[in-house]
Amino acid sequence: MRTSPNRLLATVFGAVYLLVGILGFFVTAGVGFFATEGNVLIVFEVNPLHNVIHLAIGAALLLGGLNSVAAAKGVNTTVGAVYLLVGILGLFLVGTSLNIIALNGADNVLHLASAVLLLGVGLSQDKRASNTRARAHAA
Repeated sequence: MRTSPNRLLATVFGAVYLLVGILGFFVTAGVGFFATEGNVLIVFEVNPLHNVIHLAIGAALLLGGLNSVAAAKGVNTTVGAVYLLVGILGLFLVGTSLNIIALNGADNVLHLASAVLLLGVGLSQDKRASNTRARAHAA
């Protein structure tokens, strides 16, 4: 794992998102599952659905990071693309009835920053691993 930026990033991000998902449940007691406004965890607004999503993203990243370079690249790129979409859509959802994961401005910044890091590492690092996999597929 020390030699793969993708595995390291996926593992660290996975652990952090899992922790945030768990901690979120301590502040969302009494908040509706799809509430458009949640309670604040540090500076981020969360509701129970948001917590479940953090747990799923964290688990996917952690499993990918602990599995293989190819798995880590795949999950980093996929989660990065999803977070890019969520970050952009979040700019338009805050304050509307469609904001079912209780996004706020800080969430949008975090999602966009996570997208840049995950996509940047997922698409640019560990090229040898993906080239080796492509050659093995071609044979």
